[in-house]
Amino acid sequence: MTTTVSRPTARSTRPRMSAGMLLRSSMFWLMLAALFVTFFGPILWMGTTSLKTYGEATSIPPTILPSTFDTSAYDTLLSLDGQYPVLRWVLNSLVAALGHMLLVLVVASMAAYALARLQFRGRGLIFALIVSTLFVPGFVFIMPNYLIIDQLGWLNTIWALIVPGAAGAFGVFFLRQFFVAIPTELEEAAALDGANHWQIFTRVILPNAKPALATLAVLSFLANWNDYIWPVYVLFSPERLTLPAGLKLLQGAYVTDYPVIMAGAFVASVPVLILFIFTQRYIIEGVARSGLKG
Repeated sequence: MTTTVSRPTARSTRPRMSAGMLLRSSMFWLMLAALFVTFFGPILWMGTTSLKTYGEATSIPPTILPSTFDTSAYDTLLSLDGQYPVLRWVLNSLVAALGHMLLVLVVASMAAYALARLQFRGRGLIFALIVSTLFVPGFVFIMPNYLIIDQLGWLNTIWALIVPGAAGAFGVFFLRQFFVAIPTELEEAAALDGANHWQIFTRVILPNAKPALATLAVLSFLANWNDYIWPVYVLFSPERLTLPAGLKLLQGAYVTDYPVIMAGAFVASVPVLILFIFTQRYIIEGVARSGLKG
């Protein structure tokens, strides 16, 4: 008499998903799909519209993908002898954003170190006053900053884009929160070796604050790169405009060339996306260690 033993199949050993787990998994993927459409939908729409003809871009109902890929919008936008100096706007935006980013890092890190580590009378009051300016709308400072820039003779120059906002409260607050979390034993060991405050700041604090510095650098770069209102106020010559301010000139008085505008907006978003892709790890770590949440 022979007996047969049935072998368990892979399907029978797989744990079955309960109805609750299936619902949670479905909700998770639906939320991911909604976030993807919310954040990447406008970028994809800009990219596809920039490759359409003018007739297809204004057709009703609109099409998602272009029937024929037309790159004439980019030819018009990036032509060296074209009507609009787009490449000059890109260069202006790049110089202004990089200069502003470096200045913010220098000013904010030194102020944050003083408020986090140095002992002096009124330190708490000064920090409270700096933080309180975070609750003041930014538009309140436009006119005072404009008058100061005018007195300095910086109107219609790149300095009008670099210097204002370099001593912003957010950068000081953000780095101060990170510096406080650095163990004081590191500074005490450096002090025993004869290091002064400047040497502790440059050789101990800053090397241990790379995630926070990278995060602040990215945020400062993006804020300056995407700024539209302030460049419109202080820049008058078309060749001195930044890219966001210059894109307004692409819109005609009677006809709006949507493929050209979308091509300009897509070109403006590419450096931001590249910067975020390469620095997202530092941003997440910097925000997590500083105690800030978005």
